[in-house]
Amino acid sequence: MHTIEQRFVSLDSPTGARNGAGFMPTQGLYHHRSGDSPRTAFIASHYNVDFSEHYLATRLATLGYGFLGWNTRFRGVEQFFTLDNALVDIGVGVRWLREEAGVETVVLMANCGGGSLMGAYQAQATAGVLRPLLDRPVPEAALDLSPADLYVSLNAHPGRPEVLTNWFDPSLTDENDPASVDPTLDMYDPDNGPPYTADFVERYRAAQVARNRRITAWALEELERLRGQGLYDRLFSMSRTWADLRFLDGTIDPSERQVGTCYAGDPRFANYSPFGIGSSNTIRTWLSMWSLEHSQCRGAPNLAHVTVPSLVIQSTADTGVFPSDAQSIFDGLATDDKMLEWVAGDHYLQDPSDARDAVAGLINDWVEARVS
Repeated sequence: MHTIEQRFVSLDSPTGARNGAGFMPTQGLYHHRSGDSPRTAFIASHYNVDFSEHYLATRLATLGYGFLGWNTRFRGVEQFFTLDNALVDIGVGVRWLREEAGVETVVLMANCGGGSLMGAYQAQATAGVLRPLLDRPVPEAALDLSPADLYVSLNAHPGRPEVLTNWFDPSLTDENDPASVDPTLDMYDPDNGPPYTADFVERYRAAQVARNRRITAWALEELERLRGQGLYDRLFSMSRTWADLRFLDGTIDPSERQVGTCYAGDPRFANYSPFGIGSSNTIRTWLSMWSLEHSQCRGAPNLAHVTVPSLVIQSTADTGVFPSDAQSIFDGLATDDKMLEWVAGDHYLQDPSDARDAVAGLINDWVEARVS
């Protein structure tokens, strides 16, 4: 049995200094076998979730890899997220792997919501795709990122604006009243289903997109108003973001998932609770992360610049990432060397009991075939 070491890594960022309380903008844990200096290592990061103790970290370290569970300055404070600074922070982790840990082959672990984030990192490092966010120029540090050598997508959402819009409740009639409902667009009204008719699905999906665009239109107008008063930004709240039709209708995007549930349990309860994705934002964060029209966190445009060998893994019982999502990620990757593998398990690979070990083995076999 190998002993796994966990080294705490805490670093400055070119666009973020040490906090007055003492903590650095970037932090994480580097996992590796005791006494080893791995030549190949993974790095995993997320928009908001702490990935320092990622569930695959010790498993892949046991197989001889390094694994840097890496957090940007936005860990736990997603409401202030901006993509440019997040990519700079990920670049700090990649450079540490190469320059300090002695890693020769860096593998991006694009997992869960962090999938599109890592895709954006690789696209920026490879092709310099970032555009200024309104009046904010792209940071110079974001123009000098080190690209990774391999890309692994694991149960990844296709993009931040896409997942929010797919989960939006379009029956909300007043953004300031979480109880407001248009019954003709309410997926939780039994008169509408499930199962849902093709006409209802079409109207529902169009209304979800329309809600995203309404919020963006309001955000741009509100930001202009604030500027006129000498203000830079503001926070706003958002409700009802657990309403994907696929939560209740297993005939839409069919899979082995448990129908009638979502990551937060009962979808209807979650939808009317305050515990949803994107529940708090600044205007600039909305535009950077969630807006269909302005965000650069969308999957497809960035995947079109991922040209390194890529592996897409998707659990067949995932209740929030669906078969069409995995297929779209696979189709969007620009590389010719790509594989799509379906595996048994839920989103976090907690069930069946050997799911995490099986996926670690699958990743190991794929990497070994590409690293001499």
